[in-house]
Amino acid sequence: MTTEATLPSTSASPTARQAWTRARGVALALVLLLAAAVAIAVIRSDTRHGSLDPRSADPYGSRAVAELLADRGVSTRVVTTLDEAGAAAGPDTTLLIAVPDLLTHRQQSRLHSATADSGGRTVLVAPGSWSVERLVPGVVADPATSLDSTLSPACDLPAAQRAGTADTGGIRYTVTHPGPDECYPSERLPTLVHVPAASGDGDTVVLGAPDILYNDTLDEQGNASLALQLLGSRHHLVWYLPSLSDTSAADPDDERGLFDLLPSGWLWGTLQLFIAAALAALWRARRLGPLVPEKLPVAIRASETVEGRARLYRKSNARDRAASALRSTTRTRLAPLVGVPVAQANTPEALLPALSDHLHGDGQSLHPLLFGRPPGDDAALISLADQLDALEREVRRS
Repeated sequence: MTTEATLPSTSASPTARQAWTRARGVALALVLLLAAAVAIAVIRSDTRHGSLDPRSADPYGSRAVAELLADRGVSTRVVTTLDEAGAAAGPDTTLLIAVPDLLTHRQQSRLHSATADSGGRTVLVAPGSWSVERLVPGVVADPATSLDSTLSPACDLPAAQRAGTADTGGIRYTVTHPGPDECYPSERLPTLVHVPAASGDGDTVVLGAPDILYNDTLDEQGNASLALQLLGSRHHLVWYLPSLSDTSAADPDDERGLFDLLPSGWLWGTLQLFIAAALAALWRARRLGPLVPEKLPVAIRASETVEGRARLYRKSNARDRAASALRSTTRTRLAPLVGVPVAQANTPEALLPALSDHLHGDGQSLHPLLFGRPPGDDAALISLADQLDALEREVRRS
């Protein structure tokens, strides 16, 4: 009881200095993580500026291939709306769609209708499962991408044979109908598919990666040769850069959900992480059956237990619980001293009369002390502990 009466001197509350010492490592790690995220965002925003734009001279732009086509008499015009792209389709035009996956299903259906019988060439750059099946029926995107970037033609398409190896490794495709040329295979699946039109001289080229169009990689392998042959077969090249400001994209019945915007690889990766986490939890589980009690490896002194419980009471401001524990323990010790069974130690009708007879006093004055209300502050709690201690000493002396 006297140990709990000195609660202010046994506080385990950390000081501001101790709290900072413990938290500075985590704070430093968070600062470094934030700085790395900002740096990566800045680097990526710089390098991807003007990606696949024939007017951009950035590493990921496509100005170099546009200049080479101009030297060969092929004009390049940039359009940003579906109406412009559909109107430009014709037998003397190559229509390049830079990011087909940005188009809604409604836009894809309209674009396929405009180009199917135009007699010209349509080049799709890295279309995924969201777009390729609507723009090129009979061609399906494989969830797993190519592990190699540089691949060999392995097909009879003249443009691929003349270009040789090229950086076409990216999305792989499965062709469900016979007839198309399947080039640059990776694990037996092509990364470039040439699909002739059902009627006329038109055709569609599905390109699994945009690397052959980048300024930074145009001079590598046979990239330049392949790009010029695919884009220079007609006198005019219309470069379609889908834009979010295109009003044709506003179709409430064709909105894409969150999972549609995520690449398929992310979904498979998330599933694998969940499986790995479940296996790790199973591996680390230490109790697969009922709990087994075991003896403590060391003996703990009673004073340490009392101090620890007192600190917990003070930390949670549980003066009511502390007072209840003090009174209950005192009543349990006093009952045998005055001839009351321990089972009735917490019954005022049995304990208080016996104490009054033993002390030759008024039992009513003991009721607030042994069965009263919880103290309102720490000072009252300390006073209660002192009074209970004094009462027990008096009973033992009498």
